Amino acid sequence: MSENSKIEDLRRQIDQLDEEILRLVNERIDRAKEVGALKSESGDKTVYRPEREAQILQRLTEINSGPLRPAQLQTIFREIISIARAAESLPRVAVLGPAGTYSQAAVQKHFGREVEHLFGDDIEDVFRLVESREAEHGVVPVENSTEGGISNTLDCLVTTALCITGEVSLRVSHSLVGQAKERGLAKTVLGHEQALAQCRHWLDRHLPALQRVGVSSNAEAARQASENPACLAVAGMETAEIYGLNILEQGIEDQPGNTTRFFVIGSESASVSGRDKTSLLLSSRNRAGSLQRLLAPLSEYGISMSRIESRPSQTGLWEYIFFIDLEGHVNDEIVQKALTAIEQEAALFKVLGSYPRAI
Repeated sequence: MSENSKIEDLRRQIDQLDEEILRLVNERIDRAKEVGALKSESGDKTVYRPEREAQILQRLTEINSGPLRPAQLQTIFREIISIARAAESLPRVAVLGPAGTYSQAAVQKHFGREVEHLFGDDIEDVFRLVESREAEHGVVPVENSTEGGISNTLDCLVTTALCITGEVSLRVSHSLVGQAKERGLAKTVLGHEQALAQCRHWLDRHLPALQRVGVSSNAEAARQASENPACLAVAGMETAEIYGLNILEQGIEDQPGNTTRFFVIGSESASVSGRDKTSLLLSSRNRAGSLQRLLAPLSEYGISMSRIESRPSQTGLWEYIFFIDLEGHVNDEIVQKALTAIEQEAALFKVLGSYPRAI
């Protein structure tokens, strides 16, 4: 058999495989719709099940023998899940706007492309859209590997009745973008305050004379830069494309591994997935050793704490509240025992949510 004949034979096999994949994807969507119909008959209108979706991705990642890499596999199956979910009902997801924010990229990574975006003017507005049921879910940034916690999100978590239902970890790379093809005429650099801080040293070295102005999001910075040639923006490359801007420099973040963690918020809690986290809001009583006693049950029951962050309580001078992430689900027996002990010691105790760990 000649080389051309071999290639044609392989292409015919690929065509057959594509047809089989198409058939199976359509069959999978049909099965998902049948599940939705049965749930609806029993009064369960819930379409988004974060624990079930996490279990699917985790199981497939574990049995994958390659050559598909885990990230590639997860991208493919997130989109299949997204399409199947939308066949029941297209989810409405609130996110910081305008179009092109990293928060929107986090929505796509977690929910896939089959969603309806509702853009909020700021993080508080994202919470409001979910609380008012205009959106079913929201995605908000909670911490950055370089700059730490996002104060607006943490403050909203104190007062909201919503719960955390998921988390997304997103690698963030910033670019310097603008209308011109060089920096010469620029007078101002726009960006979200966190983004400007993440690029502080680069900006100090290369653009020390330019004024830095914080705006509500990097996408808003790009939008304003698209209307004013004297402004440059710190934004992602996809955002620059959306607003027709030139990319003057890439990768201007100070830390190459710069990553932002996002919370998915909603009104319905997530069930146990087997690989979960629980987020708490706590304050300790004002006496010596109170924080140590507050956290002691975690050690006693062998529960790992992956994060602790303090914020001013806003109820008293030099009083603080603590945001804590721990391994496990609030419905796990051992976690329940630890939380019962913590609540007895705490001046303030609130479970913000249990949710599948980011995959």
